[in-house]
Amino acid sequence: MIRMARLAAAMTLTVALSALFAAPASAHDTLTGSSPKKDATVEAPPEIELTFSAPVRLPRVVVTDTAEKRFLTGAPEAVDNKVTVALNGTMPNGEYTVAWRVVSSDGHPIQGTYKFTVEGAPAGSAAPSSAPSSAAAEPPAPAPTATNAASSEDSGGSSGWLWIGLIALVIGAAAGAIAWLRRSTASEN
Repeated sequence: MIRMARLAAAMTLTVALSALFAAPASAHDTLTGSSPKKDATVEAPPEIELTFSAPVRLPRVVVTDTAEKRFLTGAPEAVDNKVTVALNGTMPNGEYTVAWRVVSSDGHPIQGTYKFTVEGAPAGSAAPSSAPSSAAAEPPAPAPTATNAASSEDSGGSSGWLWIGLIALVIGAAAGAIAWLRRSTASEN
């Protein structure tokens, strides 16, 4: 009976340690807000602003219309947890996609996309210019693919090294619990 109680205690300790260390392994920064907002209908915005749950760095932002024409932007600027990028030219009425990629505060890249609609643009609004701007020299953020984006506001994945460390911790805790159980059983005999 005592052996069963010790085994239950060891397993409970292993599960508790696993749960304790599992949460930080998947805690990446997330996009908490944007201007224009996701799925909003707005007048042509002069800039895109993205707000994250923690400071980010090395931002990349690309704005495209439904015909995949890029609305070239100035260089995105990250200040603390906000990324701001000015748009050049007037955006005609239509749906636009914002694709973004940043390096989160834990050092892992996160990315995502969202859409908004422009209505009320002046009747003479021109289509986006295809002439390159100074931002064209920087490679744009790749649009999330089916393998790396679960939703339209995906904000990252998990780091392989963190999962490997978590698995090693669980195996070590289980091995320690088994060793403790064997030692206590041997001392009873």
